Amino acid sequence: MRTYWNTSKNLKVIPEWEPNCWIQVTCPTEEDQQLLEERFQIPDYFFSDISDTDERARYEYDDGWMLIILRIPYVKEIRSRSPYTTVPLGIIHKRDVTITVCYYETNMMIDFVSYHQKRGEGFVDYVDMIFRLFLSSAVWYLKRLKQISTLIDKAKRNLDNDGVNNESLVGLSRLQDSLTYFITSIRGNENLLAKLKFKLQVDELDADLIEDVSIEMSQARETTNIYSDILESTMDTYSSIINNNMNRVMRTLTSVTIIMMFPTLVSSLFGMNLTNGMESSPVGFIVALIISIFTSVVSWLILRHKRLI
Repeated sequence: MRTYWNTSKNLKVIPEWEPNCWIQVTCPTEEDQQLLEERFQIPDYFFSDISDTDERARYEYDDGWMLIILRIPYVKEIRSRSPYTTVPLGIIHKRDVTITVCYYETNMMIDFVSYHQKRGEGFVDYVDMIFRLFLSSAVWYLKRLKQISTLIDKAKRNLDNDGVNNESLVGLSRLQDSLTYFITSIRGNENLLAKLKFKLQVDELDADLIEDVSIEMSQARETTNIYSDILESTMDTYSSIINNNMNRVMRTLTSVTIIMMFPTLVSSLFGMNLTNGMESSPVGFIVALIISIFTSVVSWLILRHKRLI
């Protein structure tokens, strides 16, 4: 889907392309890609790079065109191993042509447009727009991190109330994967920002905006590290609890085995086809039973004293 935006004063949809407008392309079809390539002579591999979900944050130049790939947060609607992940957002620019391409419909881009429309302001130039996209991505990383923090607390409460269960542990593992994607993407975006501020034509206003972006990204990175450390510590704690519970169960079973061993030994000795003087005694069975009970009680008391039961 292609949308043409007039960005001079306020974001307004226009019917067709005009110089210095913003072309927003979301979930592009082959027709969209072909039209843009033929009309603006964009290198074809730009779109294939943007469509690669594992593409790192970077920039490059080719035939006067500049490609910037920014990693932005994305929430998968379907149930998956990593509900929170990141996807590439491509920014393509050359002179009076500015295009953003994303193969996913993200809340960040919807909010980006809505926010600037409510404020009634556009962009000074393409550089201003690029850094505002960086700022929006950092803000949305923080929003998603708050959601992840809520899910972590919920999973911990379930584990505390309902005991250690596989579903909650798997949920924590999935969140750990999401945090790994976040920290990797945020670091890539920070490195990209550090390079772009020397490559683009930055004025005084852009410098202030870059400082704001750096602060937000640094906060997002530190927050991600904190949540990742908390989650790792939580997983280690519950892993220790599981091991401790397993050790208690094994210790109990071992103690029961030891207690039952003595009655088995007594019955085996008296049940052998050997002369022991009690073959014809009417109290032989009772004597064997008493000895078995006595040895079991003694062994139980000893294990109890040793706190093995």
